Amino acid sequence: MNTVNYFRHDKAAKSRSSITLTLAIAGVIVAGFGPAEYVFAQDNRSPTSSDQAIEEIVVTTARRREESLQEVPLSISVFSGDELDRIGAADLISVAQYSPNVTLEVSRGTNTTLTAFIRGVGQQDPVAGFESGVGLYVDDVYLNRPHAAVLDLYDVERIEVLRGPQGTLYGRNTIGGAIKYVTRRLSDEPEVKIKLSAGSYSQLDGLVTASAPISDSLRIGGTIVRYSRDGFGDNLNLDGVENYNKDILGGRLSAEWDATENLFFRLSVDYTQDDSDPKAGHRLMVGGVSGAPILPDVFDTRAGLNIPEQSVESKGISLLAEWTLNERFTLKNILAFRRDETWSPIDFDSLPVDDLDVPVVYKNEQFSEELQLLYSSDRLNGILGVYYLDANAFNEFDVILGPLGTVIGLPGLNANTLGDVDTKTWSIFADFTYDFSDTMSLSLGGRYTSDERTARVLRRTFIGGLSPTFGGSATPIATTSDFDGSEEFTDFSPRVSLSWKPNDEQHLYVSYSEGFKGGGFDPRAQTTAAPDIDGDGNVSDAEIFEFMRFRPETVSSYEVGWKSSWLDSRIKTSLAVFFADYKNVQIPGSIGVDTDGDGINDTFTGVTTNAGKAELPGFEFEGMFRANDNWSFGWAVGYLDAEYKEFIDASGNDVSDQAVFQNTPEWTANGSITFEIPLSVFGAPGSFATITSLSYRDKASQFEFPNVLLDQPSFTLWDLSLVWEHDDGHMRAGIHGRNLGDEEYKVAGYDFPTLGLEGNVTAFYGNPRTVTGTLEYRF
Repeated sequence: MNTVNYFRHDKAAKSRSSITLTLAIAGVIVAGFGPAEYVFAQDNRSPTSSDQAIEEIVVTTARRREESLQEVPLSISVFSGDELDRIGAADLISVAQYSPNVTLEVSRGTNTTLTAFIRGVGQQDPVAGFESGVGLYVDDVYLNRPHAAVLDLYDVERIEVLRGPQGTLYGRNTIGGAIKYVTRRLSDEPEVKIKLSAGSYSQLDGLVTASAPISDSLRIGGTIVRYSRDGFGDNLNLDGVENYNKDILGGRLSAEWDATENLFFRLSVDYTQDDSDPKAGHRLMVGGVSGAPILPDVFDTRAGLNIPEQSVESKGISLLAEWTLNERFTLKNILAFRRDETWSPIDFDSLPVDDLDVPVVYKNEQFSEELQLLYSSDRLNGILGVYYLDANAFNEFDVILGPLGTVIGLPGLNANTLGDVDTKTWSIFADFTYDFSDTMSLSLGGRYTSDERTARVLRRTFIGGLSPTFGGSATPIATTSDFDGSEEFTDFSPRVSLSWKPNDEQHLYVSYSEGFKGGGFDPRAQTTAAPDIDGDGNVSDAEIFEFMRFRPETVSSYEVGWKSSWLDSRIKTSLAVFFADYKNVQIPGSIGVDTDGDGINDTFTGVTTNAGKAELPGFEFEGMFRANDNWSFGWAVGYLDAEYKEFIDASGNDVSDQAVFQNTPEWTANGSITFEIPLSVFGAPGSFATITSLSYRDKASQFEFPNVLLDQPSFTLWDLSLVWEHDDGHMRAGIHGRNLGDEEYKVAGYDFPTLGLEGNVTAFYGNPRTVTGTLEYRF
């Protein structure tokens, strides 16, 4: 008899080891989830080899047109929303476990800010003016900022992960790759879905989604979700404040209108309010003055800052219009506006003392417009488009250095920074594929981008604690930066690929592509720290401009790929070997500054350098094997040998022999098995699946220079799901265990050991072992 014994974690006890999962499944513990690049055709026919074939996935956005995944000359993984539900994936972060050479993490000191790296290229600094090297899209709308971008997974049709530069089709800031969150279209029939989840740490989640046709041509639908969970730890200094908890309310409304047989509109509105408690780090060093010990539980903290109240709000609206002009031409327009606002008390030192307390506010908004003309004929297919983005990113934060201020006679010392960055970018692009024959095709594309950045950077020194923005009454005593600057950056990103399909089962391709991330101005830099470059004894405005500015970075990538089907499509594989030439790498950083010459750093300045050159060779191998009606296997392996060839630090020295790539393990791997059998429950026909995976990540550094305290050794995560589904698809029940080995692994951190008096090296950790039960019903 199959049994599952699950003892929910007792929050009061705060012992993660109290979660126990005992599985006895017909004497065999097995299972898995593959890279989700393919889905299975499930039916009741006799088990012939053709019935066991893996169905093709058709994607409509990989090259901005509909085509089989096996025929796309790109490295891409696709995860269906249904399969993500079956493994209990909660948010976008989960996708990285099954994608080779991909890192997705929650940024340091935040609950919903995304840090993304693909093939060694990315960005982890969320301050205004810095943008990721990985583009994130929701229904073809680019999200310009990383805040509120750790998207919870609901209404998902599929998630696409495109690896390698996507500059031609997706534009700026996709030099590492792109992630596409595609929501479900509305059904022509009335639908209602209810999903409830409960689990470890008093998790209680609810989802209700409904849609209905109003007429033959108009459909409306909506979803409301509530996610709640106690913290993995507690704030031992602030009563009632938990650490790593979850308190989110969100929803999405949409309407679809078939105005005519050839004209379609889709309006979508989304809203998310995150009232989770602030997330504070785990100190990795004893307090320099207080002698505060290192806490035994990595999820507990003693952070003392509770101003401002933690809050993240995001909302957006988009309008899609598709007009089929004739059998060859289609017009598509995507109009969107988004806004998000984050208030957060970030306590860098995670101690009660007001040393390195950083209250911060982020405000972002963007307007985007994209017009596409798609062409399709027997031999020539492609797209021509125009894109425009008008965005603003604002942040202001205090850095409270109370003990240090007292030592130097400036009580309540506060280094305040305000950054206000406007971006106006437009581009034109085209990408076409010509089929010379049934076996050979050539794709050519290019994108021209004009990217204008305007920045205001204001840095002031206060005494008396918090600045007025955060409810304080501190007095300004000095202005260390008051910078206004603007510059336009331009780029042309080409793409070319040659494909050969000797038969229906094999596809070989070679490709070359480029990516571009625009330059800008360091929003934390201090103009008074600008060097006298020409040595004339005077720091000129031109020298200040050069100190504040950082140049664009580019990636040129060469790739050879082989996509195959074997044994009547029961095995499908995808192999890509690549080499990327990475130039003018943007490295945001901070250095302490001694403003009064007493030998103690009393503030810090941002210093962003274009580090130089790097090379990133590697490969990715994904596949799935459906052995029979019951067993299937999946795998994804990635290797990346990222190496700096030149790295110029803030002092002008080449330290490439010391620098490493941050958040970039050399090896990533995922192995999985799925075992599924017919199983009736109380007379209801259905199927029972055991789904598990092991995900391995090699050692990785949090920053460009190794730190034995912060860097994460290699680790493996084990996930397991038990899922029963009714044959008619109306009901699904599951138990999902994630990180069942209870691995303790770092995902982010702060490294300021000499700033302030206490010293600050703190780490943030991935989720511990959790077990969640889910029940889903569709009407």
